[in-house]
Amino acid sequence: MLSDNLKHHLHLHLIVFIWGFTAVLGALISLDAMPLVWFRMLFAVGFIAVYIYFKKIPLKISLKTKVQFLFAGLIIALHWFTFFRAIKISNISITLACLSTGAFFTSLLEPILYNKKIVFYEVFFGLLVVVGLFIIFHFEGDYLWGILTAITSAFLSALFAVINSKFVKEHDPIIISFYELSGGVVFFTFLLLFTHSFSPNFFSISNEDLMFLMILSSVCTAYAFIASTSIMKFLSPYTVMLTINLEPIYGIILAVLIFKEKERMSFEFYIGAFIILLTVILNSIIKSRKKLT
Repeated sequence: MLSDNLKHHLHLHLIVFIWGFTAVLGALISLDAMPLVWFRMLFAVGFIAVYIYFKKIPLKISLKTKVQFLFAGLIIALHWFTFFRAIKISNISITLACLSTGAFFTSLLEPILYNKKIVFYEVFFGLLVVVGLFIIFHFEGDYLWGILTAITSAFLSALFAVINSKFVKEHDPIIISFYELSGGVVFFTFLLLFTHSFSPNFFSISNEDLMFLMILSSVCTAYAFIASTSIMKFLSPYTVMLTINLEPIYGIILAVLIFKEKERMSFEFYIGAFIILLTVILNSIIKSRKKLT
Protein backbone atom coordinates (compact mmCIF):
# COMPACT_ATOMS: atom_id res chain seq x y z
CA MET A 1 0.00 0.00 0.00
CA LEU A 2 1.47 3.34 -1.08
CA SER A 3 1.77 6.09 1.52
CA ASP A 4 -0.04 9.40 0.90
CA ASN A 5 3.29 11.21 0.55
CA LEU A 6 4.50 8.80 -2.14
CA LYS A 7 1.17 9.12 -3.96
CA HIS A 8 1.54 12.92 -4.03
CA HIS A 9 5.10 12.61 -5.38
CA LEU A 10 4.00 10.17 -8.09
CA HIS A 11 1.07 12.44 -8.95
CA LEU A 12 3.43 15.40 -9.35
CA HIS A 13 5.70 13.41 -11.67
CA LEU A 14 2.64 12.42 -13.71
CA ILE A 15 1.69 16.10 -14.09
CA VAL A 16 5.21 17.06 -15.17
CA PHE A 17 5.25 14.10 -17.57
CA ILE A 18 1.96 15.38 -19.04
CA TRP A 19 3.48 18.83 -19.53
CA GLY A 20 6.43 17.22 -21.31
CA PHE A 21 3.98 15.33 -23.54
CA THR A 22 2.45 18.68 -24.63
CA ALA A 23 5.34 19.24 -27.02
CA VAL A 24 4.83 15.79 -28.55
CA LEU A 25 1.15 16.54 -29.15
CA GLY A 26 2.14 19.85 -30.76
CA ALA A 27 4.28 17.94 -33.25
CA LEU A 28 1.62 15.27 -33.86
CA ILE A 29 -1.15 17.81 -34.59
CA SER A 30 -0.96 18.84 -38.25
CA LEU A 31 -2.54 22.28 -37.68
CA ASP A 32 -0.41 25.43 -37.87
CA ALA A 33 0.54 27.08 -34.58
CA MET A 34 -2.18 29.76 -34.62
CA PRO A 35 -5.28 27.53 -35.06
CA LEU A 36 -3.67 24.92 -32.78
CA VAL A 37 -3.38 27.44 -29.93
CA TRP A 38 -6.83 28.94 -30.59
CA PHE A 39 -8.56 25.56 -30.43
CA ARG A 40 -6.48 24.54 -27.40
CA MET A 41 -7.51 27.62 -25.43
CA LEU A 42 -11.13 27.47 -26.56
CA PHE A 43 -11.56 23.83 -25.53
CA ALA A 44 -9.63 24.36 -22.27
CA VAL A 45 -11.92 27.26 -21.32
CA GLY A 46 -14.88 24.97 -21.92
CA PHE A 47 -13.46 22.20 -19.70
CA ILE A 48 -12.57 24.64 -16.90
CA ALA A 49 -16.02 26.27 -17.18
CA VAL A 50 -17.64 22.86 -16.63
CA TYR A 51 -15.39 22.31 -13.58
CA ILE A 52 -16.32 25.76 -12.20
CA TYR A 53 -20.02 25.07 -12.76
CA PHE A 54 -20.03 21.76 -10.87
CA LYS A 55 -17.81 23.11 -8.08
CA LYS A 56 -20.03 26.22 -7.90
CA ILE A 57 -17.00 28.54 -7.85
CA PRO A 58 -18.03 32.24 -8.07
CA LEU A 59 -16.63 34.09 -11.08
CA LYS A 60 -17.28 37.64 -9.84
CA ILE A 61 -14.17 39.85 -9.75
CA SER A 62 -13.57 43.58 -10.24
CA LEU A 63 -13.39 45.04 -13.75
CA LYS A 64 -9.77 46.12 -13.20
CA THR A 65 -8.73 42.62 -12.15
CA LYS A 66 -10.62 41.11 -15.06
CA VAL A 67 -8.78 43.36 -17.52
CA GLN A 68 -5.44 42.37 -15.94
CA PHE A 69 -6.28 38.68 -16.27
CA LEU A 70 -7.38 39.10 -19.88
CA PHE A 71 -4.15 40.91 -20.76
CA ALA A 72 -2.11 38.17 -19.09
CA GLY A 73 -4.08 35.77 -21.28
CA LEU A 74 -2.64 37.50 -24.35
CA ILE A 75 0.87 36.86 -23.04
CA ILE A 76 0.27 33.15 -22.38
CA ALA A 77 -1.41 32.83 -25.79
CA LEU A 78 1.64 34.37 -27.48
CA HIS A 79 3.88 32.07 -25.44
CA TRP A 80 1.99 28.99 -26.64
CA PHE A 81 1.94 30.30 -30.22
CA THR A 82 5.72 30.78 -30.31
CA PHE A 83 6.20 27.46 -28.49
CA PHE A 84 4.26 25.44 -31.06
CA ARG A 85 5.64 27.55 -33.91
CA ALA A 86 9.18 26.69 -32.78
CA ILE A 87 8.28 22.98 -32.79
CA LYS A 88 6.86 23.26 -36.31
CA ILE A 89 9.94 24.99 -37.78
CA SER A 90 12.59 23.07 -35.80
CA ASN A 91 11.76 20.14 -33.51
CA ILE A 92 10.82 19.26 -29.93
CA SER A 93 14.36 18.85 -28.61
CA ILE A 94 15.49 22.30 -29.79
CA THR A 95 12.32 23.94 -28.47
CA LEU A 96 12.40 22.38 -25.00
CA ALA A 97 16.14 23.00 -24.54
CA CYS A 98 15.72 26.69 -25.37
CA LEU A 99 12.53 26.92 -23.30
CA SER A 100 14.62 26.08 -20.24
CA THR A 101 16.09 29.60 -20.45
CA GLY A 102 12.82 30.85 -18.92
CA ALA A 103 14.38 30.79 -15.44
CA PHE A 104 17.16 33.09 -16.66
CA PHE A 105 14.66 35.58 -18.08
CA THR A 106 12.70 35.44 -14.82
CA SER A 107 15.80 36.47 -12.87
CA LEU A 108 16.09 39.53 -15.14
CA LEU A 109 12.41 40.47 -15.20
CA GLU A 110 11.71 40.34 -11.45
CA PRO A 111 14.19 43.13 -10.56
CA ILE A 112 12.90 45.25 -13.47
CA LEU A 113 9.16 44.84 -12.80
CA TYR A 114 9.14 44.63 -8.99
CA ASN A 115 12.29 46.60 -8.03
CA LYS A 116 13.91 43.55 -6.49
CA LYS A 117 17.65 43.41 -5.88
CA ILE A 118 19.78 41.75 -8.53
CA VAL A 119 20.97 38.36 -7.29
CA PHE A 120 24.56 37.85 -8.43
CA TYR A 121 24.51 34.06 -8.49
CA GLU A 122 21.55 34.34 -10.88
CA VAL A 123 23.68 36.56 -13.14
CA PHE A 124 26.38 33.87 -13.06
CA PHE A 125 23.83 31.18 -13.90
CA GLY A 126 22.57 33.44 -16.68
CA LEU A 127 26.05 33.49 -18.20
CA LEU A 128 26.12 29.68 -18.06
CA VAL A 129 22.79 29.61 -19.88
CA VAL A 130 24.30 31.84 -22.58
CA VAL A 131 27.19 29.36 -22.90
CA GLY A 132 24.72 26.50 -23.33
CA LEU A 133 22.78 28.47 -25.95
CA PHE A 134 25.99 29.38 -27.79
CA ILE A 135 26.89 25.69 -28.08
CA ILE A 136 23.41 24.90 -29.45
CA PHE A 137 23.54 27.86 -31.87
CA HIS A 138 27.00 26.87 -33.08
CA PHE A 139 26.30 23.22 -33.77
CA GLU A 140 22.61 23.44 -34.75
CA GLY A 141 22.73 26.49 -37.04
CA ASP A 142 20.18 24.96 -39.41
CA TYR A 143 17.55 25.52 -36.74
CA LEU A 144 18.33 29.24 -36.24
CA TRP A 145 14.74 30.51 -36.55
CA GLY A 146 13.43 27.67 -34.43
CA ILE A 147 15.96 28.53 -31.69
CA LEU A 148 15.10 32.26 -31.80
CA THR A 149 11.36 31.50 -31.73
CA ALA A 150 11.80 29.11 -28.78
CA ILE A 151 13.84 31.72 -26.86
CA THR A 152 11.06 34.25 -27.51
CA SER A 153 8.62 31.70 -26.12
CA ALA A 154 10.82 31.28 -23.03
CA PHE A 155 10.84 35.05 -22.49
CA LEU A 156 7.04 35.25 -22.76
CA SER A 157 6.72 32.29 -20.38
CA ALA A 158 8.93 34.08 -17.84
CA LEU A 159 7.00 37.34 -18.23
CA PHE A 160 3.72 35.48 -17.69
CA ALA A 161 5.09 33.66 -14.62
CA VAL A 162 6.35 36.90 -13.03
CA ILE A 163 3.02 38.67 -13.61
CA ASN A 164 1.00 35.66 -12.48
CA SER A 165 3.01 35.30 -9.26
CA LYS A 166 1.22 38.40 -7.97
CA PHE A 167 -2.22 37.22 -9.03
CA VAL A 168 -1.96 33.81 -7.35
CA LYS A 169 -1.39 35.41 -3.94
CA GLU A 170 -4.75 37.17 -4.07
CA HIS A 171 -7.06 35.10 -6.27
CA ASP A 172 -8.20 31.53 -6.89
CA PRO A 173 -5.88 29.95 -9.50
CA ILE A 174 -8.84 28.32 -11.24
CA ILE A 175 -10.55 31.70 -11.71
CA ILE A 176 -7.27 33.20 -12.92
CA SER A 177 -6.87 30.37 -15.43
CA PHE A 178 -10.42 30.72 -16.69
CA TYR A 179 -10.13 34.46 -17.39
CA GLU A 180 -6.59 34.27 -18.76
CA LEU A 181 -7.43 31.51 -21.21
CA SER A 182 -10.62 33.39 -22.14
CA GLY A 183 -8.48 36.48 -22.77
CA GLY A 184 -6.21 34.51 -25.06
CA VAL A 185 -9.21 33.24 -27.02
CA VAL A 186 -10.65 36.75 -27.33
CA PHE A 187 -7.41 38.39 -28.51
CA PHE A 188 -6.59 35.64 -31.00
CA THR A 189 -10.19 35.65 -32.28
CA PHE A 190 -9.91 39.37 -33.11
CA LEU A 191 -6.54 38.72 -34.77
CA LEU A 192 -7.96 35.89 -36.86
CA LEU A 193 -10.97 38.03 -37.82
CA PHE A 194 -8.72 40.97 -38.74
CA THR A 195 -6.55 38.75 -40.96
CA HIS A 196 -9.64 37.03 -42.45
CA SER A 197 -8.26 33.68 -41.33
CA PHE A 198 -11.60 32.14 -40.35
CA SER A 199 -12.74 29.98 -43.23
CA PRO A 200 -14.29 26.54 -43.78
CA ASN A 201 -10.73 25.15 -44.01
CA PHE A 202 -9.87 26.67 -40.61
CA PHE A 203 -12.61 24.62 -38.96
CA SER A 204 -11.92 21.52 -41.04
CA ILE A 205 -10.09 19.31 -38.56
CA SER A 206 -9.27 15.66 -39.10
CA ASN A 207 -10.49 13.14 -36.54
CA GLU A 208 -6.91 12.46 -35.48
CA ASP A 209 -6.15 16.16 -34.92
CA LEU A 210 -9.42 16.59 -33.03
CA MET A 211 -8.55 13.68 -30.74
CA PHE A 212 -5.08 15.11 -30.03
CA LEU A 213 -6.56 18.60 -29.46
CA MET A 214 -9.04 17.21 -26.93
CA ILE A 215 -6.19 15.50 -25.04
CA LEU A 216 -4.09 18.68 -25.22
CA SER A 217 -6.85 20.96 -23.94
CA SER A 218 -8.35 18.63 -21.32
CA VAL A 219 -5.50 16.55 -19.89
CA CYS A 220 -2.48 18.76 -20.65
CA THR A 221 -4.15 22.11 -19.95
CA ALA A 222 -7.30 22.03 -17.79
CA TYR A 223 -6.50 18.92 -15.72
CA ALA A 224 -2.77 19.58 -15.34
CA PHE A 225 -3.37 23.13 -14.15
CA ILE A 226 -6.01 22.20 -11.57
CA ALA A 227 -4.03 19.16 -10.37
CA SER A 228 -0.76 21.10 -10.04
CA THR A 229 -2.56 23.73 -7.98
CA SER A 230 -4.09 21.20 -5.60
CA ILE A 231 -0.90 19.19 -5.11
CA MET A 232 0.91 22.26 -3.75
CA LYS A 233 -1.14 21.79 -0.59
CA PHE A 234 0.73 18.57 0.17
CA LEU A 235 4.28 19.02 -1.17
CA SER A 236 6.89 21.67 -0.41
CA PRO A 237 7.64 24.41 -2.98
CA TYR A 238 11.19 23.00 -3.18
CA THR A 239 9.92 19.57 -4.24
CA VAL A 240 7.46 21.02 -6.75
CA MET A 241 10.01 23.43 -8.27
CA LEU A 242 12.71 20.78 -8.58
CA THR A 243 10.36 18.24 -10.18
CA ILE A 244 8.98 20.75 -12.71
CA ASN A 245 12.53 21.18 -14.04
CA LEU A 246 12.29 17.59 -15.31
CA GLU A 247 9.70 18.66 -17.92
CA PRO A 248 12.23 19.28 -20.76
CA ILE A 249 13.97 16.00 -19.95
CA TYR A 250 10.71 14.03 -20.10
CA GLY A 251 9.73 15.84 -23.29
CA ILE A 252 13.03 15.26 -25.09
CA ILE A 253 13.09 11.55 -24.12
CA LEU A 254 9.50 11.12 -25.34
CA ALA A 255 10.31 12.93 -28.57
CA VAL A 256 13.30 10.69 -29.30
CA LEU A 257 11.27 7.54 -28.53
CA ILE A 258 8.32 8.60 -30.71
CA PHE A 259 9.95 10.49 -33.59
CA LYS A 260 13.32 8.70 -33.53
CA GLU A 261 15.78 10.08 -36.12
CA LYS A 262 13.95 13.41 -36.51
CA GLU A 263 14.67 14.23 -32.87
CA ARG A 264 18.20 12.82 -32.61
CA MET A 265 20.58 15.76 -32.31
CA SER A 266 24.35 16.18 -32.32
CA PHE A 267 26.36 15.26 -29.24
CA GLU A 268 27.22 18.95 -28.78
CA PHE A 269 23.52 19.84 -28.64
CA TYR A 270 23.05 17.58 -25.63
CA ILE A 271 26.07 19.19 -23.93
CA GLY A 272 24.50 22.63 -24.42
CA ALA A 273 21.09 21.40 -23.28
CA PHE A 274 22.66 19.73 -20.23
CA ILE A 275 24.40 22.97 -19.23
CA ILE A 276 21.09 24.88 -19.44
CA LEU A 277 19.09 22.24 -17.54
CA LEU A 278 21.76 21.84 -14.86
CA THR A 279 21.83 25.61 -14.38
CA VAL A 280 18.05 25.74 -13.97
CA ILE A 281 18.08 22.90 -11.42
CA LEU A 282 20.95 24.41 -9.41
CA ASN A 283 19.17 27.76 -9.38
CA SER A 284 16.00 26.09 -8.07
CA ILE A 285 17.93 24.27 -5.32
CA ILE A 286 19.68 27.45 -4.12
CA LYS A 287 16.44 29.47 -4.17
CA SER A 288 14.55 26.82 -2.23
CA ARG A 289 17.27 26.47 0.43
CA LYS A 290 17.40 30.24 0.89
CA LYS A 291 13.63 30.27 1.55
CA LEU A 292 14.01 27.51 4.14
CA THR A 293 16.76 29.35 6.05
